[in-house]
Parts: sequence; C-alpha cells; structure tokens
Amino acid sequence: MPNTNLPPGPDTDDRAYAAMIARAKALIPIFRERAARTEELRRLPPETERDLHDSGLFRIVQPKRVGGAEFDYVALVDCADALGQADASVAWNFANLASHHWMLGMFDKRAQDLVWNKDPDALIASSFIFPAGRARKVEGGYVLRGRWPFSSGADSSEWNMLASVVSSDDEADGIEYRIFLLNKSDYKIKDTWNSAGLRGTGSNDVEVEDAFVAEPMTIAVSDLAGGPTPGSAANPNALYALPVFSLFPYVLSGAALGNAQACLDDYVDVARHRASTYNRARLADLQSTQIKIAEASAKIDAARLIMRSACIEAMAEARRGHIPDMPAKTKSRRDGAYSVNLCTEAVSLLFAASGARGLFTSGMLQRQFRDAHAINSHIAFNFDAAGTNYGRVALDLPSENLTL
Repeated sequence: MPNTNLPPGPDTDDRAYAAMIARAKALIPIFRERAARTEELRRLPPETERDLHDSGLFRIVQPKRVGGAEFDYVALVDCADALGQADASVAWNFANLASHHWMLGMFDKRAQDLVWNKDPDALIASSFIFPAGRARKVEGGYVLRGRWPFSSGADSSEWNMLASVVSSDDEADGIEYRIFLLNKSDYKIKDTWNSAGLRGTGSNDVEVEDAFVAEPMTIAVSDLAGGPTPGSAANPNALYALPVFSLFPYVLSGAALGNAQACLDDYVDVARHRASTYNRARLADLQSTQIKIAEASAKIDAARLIMRSACIEAMAEARRGHIPDMPAKTKSRRDGAYSVNLCTEAVSLLFAASGARGLFTSGMLQRQFRDAHAINSHIAFNFDAAGTNYGRVALDLPSENLTL
C-alpha cells in the first residue's frame, strides 16, 4: 500500500493514527483468505466483525467521550483503503458502520446516550433512500413506515438510520427530509441481497410498519448541512460539524480505492513472473504491460489524492467555522464520484489486460472486477448525476440534490 503522506490533520494524534492504520493493514492477509467464504455467506463472517471490533476500527470517528478514537474524517478513506486491499465487501461494511458513529454524534444527546450508554460498540446500519419511507408528525415524535433497500450490515446491527420524507397536510410547507434512528425490534430484515458484486455486504431490505420514533431519535437533513448540530454541545470537535451529504461519497470511496490498489498490486506481481501462454514471452518485457501498469497506477494515485485532499480540506474549513456554499458542496460530490470512476477504470483496464486469467472464479481478479463495478453503481458515484448538478450550480441554476 502506498504511503499516505498527506497529514490526517492537527487534531489527530499521529502515533495513534499510524497505529490504527497498521492494525488495518495487519488484517489484509486474514480478510483476503476469508474472501471466498464472505461471498458465500453474503455477509461478513462473525469472526471478521469480531476482528474489526477488537482492532477498534469500527470506532475511528466515534466521539472520545464514549471511548472512540475521534480521528479526522480522512480516517474513513485511509482505513477503507487498507481493508479494501483485502476484500471490498469488508471495507464497504466497515466504512458504512463506522460512519454511523460519526453521524450519531450529531443527533440529540438523548439519542446518543440511549445507544452508547447501553453499548458503545453497538453497530448502526442505514439506508439513506428518502423516497422509500413516509413519516408523519405526531405528538412527541413521528410515525414511520416504508421499505428501504441496500441496508448494508443490517443483520449485524442493533440499530438502523432510515431516511424518509415527512408528509404534511399542507403541501405549501414543502418537502422535509429526515433521518430516523430505530432499534432492530422496530423493523424486519428481508433477505434480498443476491448480487454480482459486493456479495459479502448483506445489503438487505429493511421494512417498517407504522413504528413510533421519538423526536430526539430523529434529525433533519437541514441540520446536517454543515455547522452546529443538535449534538454539538456534547461533541464540539469540528468533525461533527462537517456537511454530511456533500461529503457522503468519501464514506465509501476508500473501498473502491483499496480494491483498485489490490488489483494493481496483484497484476504487477503476476507480470513479474509470468510468461505468455502462446509465445512464452515474459509479460514484464512487453511494452503494453508496462503502459497498462503506468496508466492504472496514475488513475489510482490521482483518485487517492482527490479523496484525501477533499477530506482534509473539509476538516480544515470546519475548524475555521466555515460552512461550504453550494458550489463547494457540488464540487465535493463531483470529485467523490470522479475519483471512484478512476478506480473503476483502473480495474477494468487491468482486467482486460489479464486475458483469460481473469475469468477463473478461483482467482481474486474476477472478484475485484465485480466489486469495482458494484461500488461504481452506487448513486454517490454516478458521475452523470454529480456532474449534472455541479454544472447546474456553476451555471447559476438551483441544485437538484435536496440533501445538500
């Protein structure tokens, strides 16, 4: 894994940060060995979840006051980058579940206490697909119903953050987007995750039928746009004042980065020692092999620089108390999508260059290819969507992304 020579930030202890990255790297051979079983289970094996708990990785952006590491936001990219070099499904679930400790730090302290006072290690899944739910305001809170797809790690989680539109009797009130924190006793998990890529993430559907959610267990999306949140008094670190949905791509982008890096490293290792099946020429001597390595590595290095720089800059801005404007937010979404697209291009290039070797289901390459394209299919990495919105705002048209 290349050195990440951009600093994590002034509020992060360099030695503690380096130790956490080292723990993530130490798990690479273990998780690579389990990758086939992870796909077979269609969720993370219990021993993998235990390893992530024991290492402290799940708690990298959890507040220190409840035992978390409270590292800078870039930790999500760096740690997922390392774990993605073993198995993209592990990196994907790690980053998803770890990021929800960060988000819970922005909720009303009563919600934080309800979860963390009972179990500071409790995992929280999510589905941020707002049209999937409908909520209506009642005395003391909301009644929520809906069915949400793609709730990664739901089977392992005690809680779930579900996004919904809040219904109003008066359409003039406009649309409110809100996130609801529910205990697993309030929803059912539907076993729907049979996928070509990210097979081990257990990204099943979650169904809720008229569950009451108390007001403190909810948060408005407008409270997550950057700056003070309902949780700021308890968690004053700038980490918990970041704009959640403009930075959302970087929660998950590290999984694509690590997956692409592993694909490149494996390709180079094979090319060093392999000869062509047809003419016995050494692959390392072929100019085409050398060019493919250069192009793929340039894409991956550029992606890493984009991802880390975006996170580090966002932390610096938050420390200054600056809330990014809409052009800056759409740029963040643009760059998040673009950087993951670069990773996908690198993997596709190496897969094509590998010939028939990549077709064998026993090898890592076919899984890296499937996982790269599964990651790229997430709406956060759809460059047409992110690029269109960036272009709209650049042309003084209103943003179409209501979460920003």
